[in-house]
Amino acid sequence: MRTLILFLFLVSFFSCEKNETNDVLPNVSVNETINLNLPQYIDLQTPGGSVYSLGGIKGIFIKNTGLTPKFKAYERACPNYDCTTPMTFDGIGKMKCPCDLSEYSILDGSPQTRANLHYAREYKVNAVNASSLIITNY
Repeated sequence: MRTLILFLFLVSFFSCEKNETNDVLPNVSVNETINLNLPQYIDLQTPGGSVYSLGGIKGIFIKNTGLTPKFKAYERACPNYDCTTPMTFDGIGKMKCPCDLSEYSILDGSPQTRANLHYAREYKVNAVNASSLIITNY
């Protein structure tokens, strides 16, 4: 009996997911192709490089993490507040919402400010080849 209870506890513990639901932001279709050879995306060719791109709700923030996965992409609209100004990147490792000063990790979108419930909306990044990325939300 103890084994069964322990097993159920472990299954429920490891099946928990981070809170990625986002009731504030509308669902929009995202399907952006990024050519890393274009001047506006050249910074993505080096680890640590980042750019802002069109698409999504208020734009997309793209970062070359230098890690695996190599590229991360996030919605620039603030996930906890109906803010008209897009989030910015602080150059260190956090995205920041100018309306409520909330911060989000660039590694996983997790809230870095107390009382924030929602993660920054992350988009999928697929490297098509050495010079092309496709960013989607499906």
